[in-house]
Amino acid sequence: MELGKLLVLIGLFVVVVGLVVMLLGRMNVHLGYLPGDFVYRGKHTTVYFPLASSILISVVLSLVLYLVSRWRK
Repeated sequence: MELGKLLVLIGLFVVVVGLVVMLLGRMNVHLGYLPGDFVYRGKHTTVYFPLASSILISVVLSLVLYLVSRWRK
């Protein structure tokens, strides 16, 4: 029974993440191409550091996990 609930929650989480990515794409906010994402292109190498995208994803995940923890109480 608990495994079933966990799978349903994971499925809902995946659906929510998919909807958020779709909405961000329609608003021309593409993760990985935000201001603050650093790209260094050398002669033979490319280094990519998505700082702004990482912070945005962290904030969103923190909010979602906070809401889930409040809902479970």
